[in-house]
Amino acid sequence: METLNFLLFPFLACLLLIAIHAYFGIHILERGIIFVDLALAQFIGIGIALSFLLGEEKSLFLSLFFAFLGAFILSLTKRAARHVNVEAFIGIIYIFSFAVIILILDRSPHGMEEFKAIMNGNIIWVTPQEVLSTFLVDGAVGMLHFLLRKQFFALSFEGKGGLFLEFLFFASFAIVLVKSVAMAGVLQVFSFLIIPALIGRLFFREPLKMLLVGWLVGVLVSMAGIFASLKLDVPTSPAIVAGLALMFFALLAVKVFSRAKGR
Repeated sequence: METLNFLLFPFLACLLLIAIHAYFGIHILERGIIFVDLALAQFIGIGIALSFLLGEEKSLFLSLFFAFLGAFILSLTKRAARHVNVEAFIGIIYIFSFAVIILILDRSPHGMEEFKAIMNGNIIWVTPQEVLSTFLVDGAVGMLHFLLRKQFFALSFEGKGGLFLEFLFFASFAIVLVKSVAMAGVLQVFSFLIIPALIGRLFFREPLKMLLVGWLVGVLVSMAGIFASLKLDVPTSPAIVAGLALMFFALLAVKVFSRAKGR
């Protein structure tokens, strides 16, 4: 019983992350900018890295600053696509952020541990206050996307919408990432964005069905990953990420071989 109580809040945190990131994942897959989450999360990581040097009380301000700056840069991807490959553009943002984080943390006596915190997070030790604040932030962003659902889906699925709507999409996404990266780290956030939505897309093309399948798989794998990390004494986020990846490969194999038998 004590173990279940201990795991309750990490599990609730995963539920929140899966719910919002699988939704954004559907948009990202449709847009074909797969690594945008990784790039934006890493860009926000610059703010987190700076807070290790300048004082952790400045973490939220610095994270939000780089979140909105990154959102503005990414809102220009359609314009950049006229001149360069979009994935290459996003990749440069990622490697720039990665390099800057290393340069910043090189000045810190605990740089490697702090780097691991940015990449892996520490979701097993998430507090009730962090879960509640994440729920409020994700709920507000979810409400915004519900109210503007036609505009946002037209933006992603039809390419209709101006620069302000594009910025609003990425800014709301960035706000979610500020909470997510601090709680779960870059790797788990990226896996929650892409893998559940991709699994849903293996079997369906309708956004709602993709979302439901992604949520179901994400919840089950997260639960298994949390228990496995506790029993095997391994880091939680990598365990969940590895589990999601293995689930995707297994379901992809099922899909491939079932289609081959049907011929």
